[in-house]
Amino acid sequence: MTSAVPESPAVRLAGVDKSFGATRALDGASLVLRHGTVHALLGGNGSGKSTAIKILAGVYPADAGTIAVGRREWSADSYDAKAGRVAGLRFVHQDLGIFNELSVAENFALDAGWPTGRMSRIHWRGLHRRVAQILERFEIPATPGMPAGQLRPAQRTMLAIARALQDVGEGTEQRGILVLDEPTATLPQHESEVLLRAVRRRADLGDTVLMVSHRMQEVLSVAHDVTVFRDGRTVATLVDSSPTEEDVIALMSGRELVQTLAPRPASEQRARVDEEARPILRVRELVSGPLRGADLTVRAGEIVGLTGLVGSGRTSLLKTVFGHHRPASGVIEIDGRIQSGREDAKSRMRLGVGYVAEDRVGESVFMDLTVRENLSSAVLRRYWGITGMSRRAERAAASRLIAEYAVKTQSQDAVMTSLSGGNQQKAILARWLQRKPQLLLLDEPTQGVDVMSRKEIYETVRATAGQGTAVLVSSSDFVELCSLCDRVLVLRNGRVVTELSGDELEPDNLTAATQSSSTTTGPGATP
Repeated sequence: MTSAVPESPAVRLAGVDKSFGATRALDGASLVLRHGTVHALLGGNGSGKSTAIKILAGVYPADAGTIAVGRREWSADSYDAKAGRVAGLRFVHQDLGIFNELSVAENFALDAGWPTGRMSRIHWRGLHRRVAQILERFEIPATPGMPAGQLRPAQRTMLAIARALQDVGEGTEQRGILVLDEPTATLPQHESEVLLRAVRRRADLGDTVLMVSHRMQEVLSVAHDVTVFRDGRTVATLVDSSPTEEDVIALMSGRELVQTLAPRPASEQRARVDEEARPILRVRELVSGPLRGADLTVRAGEIVGLTGLVGSGRTSLLKTVFGHHRPASGVIEIDGRIQSGREDAKSRMRLGVGYVAEDRVGESVFMDLTVRENLSSAVLRRYWGITGMSRRAERAAASRLIAEYAVKTQSQDAVMTSLSGGNQQKAILARWLQRKPQLLLLDEPTQGVDVMSRKEIYETVRATAGQGTAVLVSSSDFVELCSLCDRVLVLRNGRVVTELSGDELEPDNLTAATQSSSTTTGPGATP
């Protein structure tokens, strides 16, 4: 249901909530875009930026709140993509959807349709004439007939912007409201500068632009206003301001963050981790997916954190080490054994590697099986004998693991869907830890987990490391990394660029290391 809104801003989100199961992605979030401005939406991983954009795009319905575009307002649960488009919202995603083999004009026609003449034949002259006018209007140095692949990267992004706004009238009251999701993520610096000047030009001409980007220095150079999200909430909106990177980083990290488990003092960390302990995992110049020459070492009894922006290669590194992905080049050495690169997960398990995936439901839990069956799935051979499966041994082991790892369940025969996310995760950890791994890989180990389960998982991981297991933890939760790890490595563009440990290991330092445009190297890091 819609209603008129007098003198409204270009876009307004107010009190927007969105939950995915037990995970609260947005918690009363607000966002206000002024007409004819570039507005930067900033925040760390998991802050809620992407969820807010997807709600604006109509991909997700919100649970509560209101959304207004221009003079029209909707309750957030009734807003959809069609409503936003009619109101003038347009989106350009990181994947531009530009077909390089097609001409510039054909790329426009894929979105707006093909003009036809007699006998429904394509009116090519009319198409080229219309596209030529749009190219001139958006100041793109191209011709309608040239292949889109011949354009420079920044020009292809501008082509996607022009295509998105082609049906918004120039010189009329209807102006475009453009949402750009990581527009410079894959661009070199000089191309980014060209694109950002063009984006600012669109605002000067009256369009409204919302930019979501991790390249903070770039976006601050072009934005009129800035909104910062943290933990699904709006923590600051800066209007006609010129904040520094340090100002925004302080807002993103939040000094009031309460740690579930306080970090150990640096002296304790150094005492517990023997620098002469044998390396369990060595990775050298690893190229795999987004990884472009990653180096790291994890020693026996050490908990090493791994973080970085989305796309930096955190998950790819863990999956490559576990054998899910085959590396293109580089060296993986596990407990002194150099791997050929052809090994699969089964081979890595035989070497004593365990892996807890980020996607608990999709990759780790057998949701329709019982707790007992989930626990035994990693060690089935233990229960097979001449007479078949020993259910008695399987049940005894399940009872022991449920008690040892405090898995709250009605019985070992309960299906996994009946367990909370935290207890599912504790069961998955128990499944791997019964194998006594020498290397444990954890990807977002407490994502969607309640506070008490998180505390118990931390204690389990620390106890496991205390018994000599090397642990590599990939996480976007900086408080978690500071609470849990002896040192943390920061990935950027597929390489380890920063290492933090001891007194440096603080959430705001990690925020700065991942968000800052400068590179800070530490011991063992690769510049």
